[in-house]
Amino acid sequence: MKRFTFLGLFLSALLSVTIYISQAPYANAVAEDTVAILANVQQGDAEISRIGRMSFAPGGVLLVADIGSASIVAIETGDIGPVKKLKERVNDVDKKIAAALGTDKEGINIADMTVNPASGKIYVSVQRKADGLNAIILFDENGKLAPLNLKKARFVRVPLPVADQKTIRNISGVEFSKDRVLAAGQSNEEFSSKIYSLPLPLTHGKAGEVYSTETYHVAHGRWETRAPIQSFIPYQEEGEDYIVGSFACTPIAKFKISDIKQNEHIKGTSVVELGSGNRPMDMFTYEKNGKKWLITNTDRFHHERRPLGPSQYWGVRVDMAYLQADEINAEAARRVVTEKSGPNGIEVVDALFFAKHVAKLNNDEMVILRDNKGALDLEISKLPE
Repeated sequence: MKRFTFLGLFLSALLSVTIYISQAPYANAVAEDTVAILANVQQGDAEISRIGRMSFAPGGVLLVADIGSASIVAIETGDIGPVKKLKERVNDVDKKIAAALGTDKEGINIADMTVNPASGKIYVSVQRKADGLNAIILFDENGKLAPLNLKKARFVRVPLPVADQKTIRNISGVEFSKDRVLAAGQSNEEFSSKIYSLPLPLTHGKAGEVYSTETYHVAHGRWETRAPIQSFIPYQEEGEDYIVGSFACTPIAKFKISDIKQNEHIKGTSVVELGSGNRPMDMFTYEKNGKKWLITNTDRFHHERRPLGPSQYWGVRVDMAYLQADEINAEAARRVVTEKSGPNGIEVVDALFFAKHVAKLNNDEMVILRDNKGALDLEISKLPE
């Protein structure tokens, strides 16, 4: 085991005793939003056993996937603004985080990065390999980092439902919707791709509902029940609620969830195919000049087969009008994999080359955790017009 530095030991101690965000402003932080989102709030150790994907709900509530305990942990951060976005790029983020945890960059696994749109603060979820310590590291407007309080937190934990004698292998995303929190994951059941619906308010110890999914994989020419959603967004269309998810190899499909019942099976509608050999990482939507776009970045794990651009990490934007299609599947629009654009309304985004993680800040800007010759940098980039 590598020796921890004095600074690392100090910050590790902070992680286990008392950390960064004070709970003193709780009375001000509990806005009307948080009252509706959380119930039976606990005070103490959030006890995250294997940290994963993250996103924000209103009122500074951070939603965290705890893969190890097959649950979603919602933390009241008290981080409610005002917006003070990152002033300049932060170089060597992985080295800085590792040093704060008393190790080197090979000694950590970065699970996810997200940004609180209410404040501009950037959150990175990470696990130290040597002992499995889980941490959430914040970066402020000046690029200064500090750990979030996980030992003295206000939180609720919602277990994800699972069949008897079965387990949840992964939680690939968690997102706030208008009247629920949605999660996606994979179990070891026959129909292993799952969508979880957690009704509001999130109540400590109270599980939600689970649905199995089946998706037509355009590149493979068949229906699949085991391929998990890799990234997703909530989506509303004509008053109905959907999940729009992206899968490896890389169909984008929508699943109607507004009128289904517990344990039901959902057949998705594939609307766009981005090309085989890709694994989607993140997804969000934005609006520009009266037009709505979906952004997703991917890891081209078979990048040598389809060379396009300088990096295995790349991204694309898709005109949201494609999502309004019905019963497409085998006829889904296919991205022209040898070109930067095509068909109309599907475009490679140059700013997403080398982007390992990306999150929306506002309709003009996104935050990128970018691979820079093996190091990781944090920066703000413009969204395409």
